[in-house]
Amino acid sequence: SQGLVALPRMGGQVNVAQACGRGDYEQARGYAASALRLTFLLGILFAAVCIVFIHPLLGFFNLGDAETYTAAKLYTLITCGLILFSFLNLTLTGLSTAQGDSKTPLMANLLGLVGNMILDPILILGFGPFPRLEVVGAAVATVTSQILVLIVMLIRIMHSDLEPNILQNMHVLSRFPAKYYISIFKIGFPTAVQSSIYCMISMILTRMVSAFGAGAIATQRVGGQIESVSWNTADGFAAALNAFVGQNYGAKKPDRIRKGYNISFKILAVWGLIVTGAFVFLPGPIASLFFHEKDVLAIAINYLIIIGFSETFMTIELMTIGALSGLGMTKLCSIISIVLTSARIPLAMILTQTGLGLNGVWWALTITSITKGIVFYFTFHHTSRHLPDANDN
Repeated sequence: SQGLVALPRMGGQVNVAQACGRGDYEQARGYAASALRLTFLLGILFAAVCIVFIHPLLGFFNLGDAETYTAAKLYTLITCGLILFSFLNLTLTGLSTAQGDSKTPLMANLLGLVGNMILDPILILGFGPFPRLEVVGAAVATVTSQILVLIVMLIRIMHSDLEPNILQNMHVLSRFPAKYYISIFKIGFPTAVQSSIYCMISMILTRMVSAFGAGAIATQRVGGQIESVSWNTADGFAAALNAFVGQNYGAKKPDRIRKGYNISFKILAVWGLIVTGAFVFLPGPIASLFFHEKDVLAIAINYLIIIGFSETFMTIELMTIGALSGLGMTKLCSIISIVLTSARIPLAMILTQTGLGLNGVWWALTITSITKGIVFYFTFHHTSRHLPDANDN
């Protein structure tokens, strides 16, 4: 689903930012409205596919237990059947950020997160007048929080003092020229393909990890959550830099683009080094917060140490993807990301057979992340030297 919604979200965000930079706010409104129409269409289409093909989709995971299968079916029908709200939230977040308004999505998503944290235990376990719904409760809590995010975002947009606000007075139901959709598709499609391939690569690696037991799978899942201190921060900078670069590219101000990138680079490099230090030198205390079994704890410690070496490079990679995407170079980003991320599979297969075992998978992730960070860094600096400025015809 993330890969599908990436098409209107990224395509709309980049085009809106560049149009705002040029001062063409009517065109920006056209791109925003077109992106929302595409989001609505894709959300309905995805929901329909999930509902119609629910049994083949669940069959892929080989859920032998009837109770587990029923629970998964109910959860999927609710969350995927009503995924339109999540799709709209993601696209609106991108469009708001593109015009320089990051407060609206921050407030809306924060309230949605708090709402989900409150509703989860109430609906799953039952409390007061609310019955015990278990898995259905988790699904209802998720969808309800997504609806809350959408409502808050729409209210904030309607009452925003931002001038001009391209999300106000949009004619979403109006017909727009095909060029809007073509431009959105041209920029958003590579990102959508990249996200979808990422998902497949992740599934293959998870299957490889599963061969080493439940402890390895638990480490991979929890380790990814621990790593969020890096990639969530980098994602935030990437979103802001995407809008900043897009606007200044539209305004033909390359010096501001380079300056914004360099400032972001310094901040994230320092943050990445701090996280690397924590993972490499304090893996035991960090891992013991989540695991207590000795065998799983040993796996988690190795994971943190090995992955820790790539944290700085990973933050630079994500930040630079945001910057290059702001220039409209999503195809280049996708090619680099897909090629180097795909290399994780053969690399992991080779390293696991060299005596490294499970650590070979972790080293495959680290080596490719370091490589991507370096490649993206030099790609941006090469590209930024050839950006047009206001004096160019």
